[in-house]
Amino acid sequence: MRLPRSRRGQRRAFQVVVAATVLVLAPATWMNATAGPRVYGVADAPAAPVAIVFGAGLWDGKPSPYLAHRLDAAAALYDRGAVRAVLVTGDNSRQDYDEPDAMRGYLLRHGVPARRIVTDYAGFDTWDSCSRAHRIFGVDRAVLVSQGFHIRRALALCGAAGVDSNGVAVAANRDVTWAYGGVREIFAAGKAAADALLRPDPQFLGRQEKGVTEALADAP
Repeated sequence: MRLPRSRRGQRRAFQVVVAATVLVLAPATWMNATAGPRVYGVADAPAAPVAIVFGAGLWDGKPSPYLAHRLDAAAALYDRGAVRAVLVTGDNSRQDYDEPDAMRGYLLRHGVPARRIVTDYAGFDTWDSCSRAHRIFGVDRAVLVSQGFHIRRALALCGAAGVDSNGVAVAANRDVTWAYGGVREIFAAGKAAADALLRPDPQFLGRQEKGVTEALADAP
């Protein structure tokens, strides 16, 4: 592509580049501003009735290292009494791929009682997970658990879905997956802004479920 030679053309090209950059970064700016200072560590996260843990992939049917770290954080929140139940939300769109049950099994092995774990099998993306948490499971207040590169988008979307939340940013190795996650968030911010504005129905809505209500009913 040939660059304009005239000063006027160069100025116009510069203005176009600046405008395009602003448009690309605006959703990410909105996301960070919306999330605000509501990101904590496990030890200092404010208490809430429920922790929401977002899926992050399986390896040979077991939680990936990134997902395992999220689940470890949720188990620690439960252990210290910061939450009384855990809602695990992930992808079960195929019979041979079941994130929620793998997450549930991991929490069981790490000491979270079965009656305190609730599974959402239709958390196909962050908006669906947040929307279903509020509309299907009746969650109004929660601690969200994810890696740092994702937690602000989760906070922004859950807020738009009606869930008053704080976030726990789980530590992550600065590896290829971490770098990919950071880049992905730049592009995912655009969809997040559209979801927050339009508030579409999740891919699968279904009927209301009492799992969270029952998990909290006799929780200490």
